[in-house]
Amino acid sequence: MSNLVTIYGGSGFVGRYIAARMAKAGWRVRVAVRHPNLAMFVRPYGVVGQVEPVFCNIRDDASVRAVMHGAEVVINCVGILADSGKQGFDAVQSEGAERIARIAAEQGVARMVHVSAIGADEHSDSGYARSKARGENGVLRHMPGAMILRPSIIFGPEDEFFNRFASMTRFGPFLPVIGADTKFQPVYVGDVAKAAVMGATGDAPGGIYELGGPDVATFRALMAEMLRAIQRRRLIVNVPFFAARIMGGVFDLLGKVSGGLISGPVTGDQVRNLRRDNVVSKGAKGFADLGIQPTATEAVLAEYLWRFRPSGQYAAIKNSAKHLRAR
Repeated sequence: MSNLVTIYGGSGFVGRYIAARMAKAGWRVRVAVRHPNLAMFVRPYGVVGQVEPVFCNIRDDASVRAVMHGAEVVINCVGILADSGKQGFDAVQSEGAERIARIAAEQGVARMVHVSAIGADEHSDSGYARSKARGENGVLRHMPGAMILRPSIIFGPEDEFFNRFASMTRFGPFLPVIGADTKFQPVYVGDVAKAAVMGATGDAPGGIYELGGPDVATFRALMAEMLRAIQRRRLIVNVPFFAARIMGGVFDLLGKVSGGLISGPVTGDQVRNLRRDNVVSKGAKGFADLGIQPTATEAVLAEYLWRFRPSGQYAAIKNSAKHLRAR
């Protein structure tokens, strides 16, 4: 175990899967996070001392440089879904990403993998999309051979997508969604991690890869699939964009007035993003170029959403019991 990789945001949803795969491949893994005491769960990914969480603030040069020392490869998985004070889109996803790449170039790091997102666009009206694009440009400016991954909505046991909406079904007969006709191409977190590891180990060339699963579906269709997986019936209600914009604006204002203490279910920026399809672009490099067969949602959803079923872990037993004949 001589090779060392530093994974910024390595305890997050995507980062933890990458960390586990890198450890399994025999690498020493340095998991750089703001709260290492909350990331101790990554240690068992390898043998004693192989995977270590360390403190890092990607808004600070010295902090980024310290945890990168001696690393052969760096992977950046840091990302946020909402603008919040010092941890804003530009500070984290644009300046932070470029800072990692700049210092990696200074230290002679061999390879870099950067996790971005489909929809990254410098000319977008969304701050999230603009910051993602600026982050990509900053990475390529300093590490032109870097692998940049642009996944669609990522699903898996710890996701904030299907888990969030499945949880909402517990509170009433309606399931509200914004942009019911917007299309997504959900991608399994394990497949994204597999692609990142290929780039980190040099088994795949650098470049921009857009990652989407085998199926394209509307938001409404994805919610219907989720409802089947959790065996619940709910009326899916589309929230018009004009109403969603008002909601997002109100919650944004409450967040600013409260200093970030109050956060609503949706922001104005998220509403703007939901107006656009989130699918792989025609002609873009993707899983096929990496030799990866992407996993379908139907193969995984039931494995981790069972806890939202009316009978939870006993749902299968109760369903089976219905078919027993009384003697």
